Amino acid sequence: MIIRLLLLSLVAVFSLSGSVWAKSPYADNPYAKGVNLDDFIYLDTKYGRSIIVLYPKKAPLHAERIRKLVREKFYDGLKFHRVLHGFMAQTGDPTGTGTGGSDYEDLKAEFNDLPFNRGVLGMARTQVPNSANSQFFICFQAAHHLNGQYTAFGRIAKGMEFIDQIKRGRDRSGMVDEPDVIVSMKMASDKEAGPPKVSLHQFLLGNENAPRKRVLPKIE
Repeated sequence: MIIRLLLLSLVAVFSLSGSVWAKSPYADNPYAKGVNLDDFIYLDTKYGRSIIVLYPKKAPLHAERIRKLVREKFYDGLKFHRVLHGFMAQTGDPTGTGTGGSDYEDLKAEFNDLPFNRGVLGMARTQVPNSANSQFFICFQAAHHLNGQYTAFGRIAKGMEFIDQIKRGRDRSGMVDEPDVIVSMKMASDKEAGPPKVSLHQFLLGNENAPRKRVLPKIE
């Protein structure tokens, strides 16, 4: 009985700490070596597939909200309703107006030290800091005036060239006529996403600018 209680306690501790990664059919794929597949999302537009890497250590509540909504297919078909050339593309509103969100409660801000560089994802909000819900934006280029003012939770690790093609909005409002949409968003750990086709370890925080090892020709 004591042993059983101890085992149950250990399971609870690991579950709460997030130390045990969710088992994925691709967990043993060589391209998934050394990563948690739950930290990667595939964002598909008509232009191609982009890979998002989440930073749960920097913004755990926001990363978990994004995972939950992706698994619920909340983002599939949603518009990039506000797109400002040279700034960012915003999506995640089921109404397409910039005023909507999910049925979940708004999130407490998790402002952090991640700079808003090109490709970084941030949660959109109102003037109230703790009002982020489901809408997010992707920076086309550095927007450091947002640092510490919005929650950065991830970045486009691969496929930014597809994000660059998203249709821009009109005038300074950025609202888009006949906007592009998210075809689908899938967790890399989910079976329907398909196996990873590129090493994901290189996209982890701290590895972005790591030099690639030169592969020397084999001497016969």
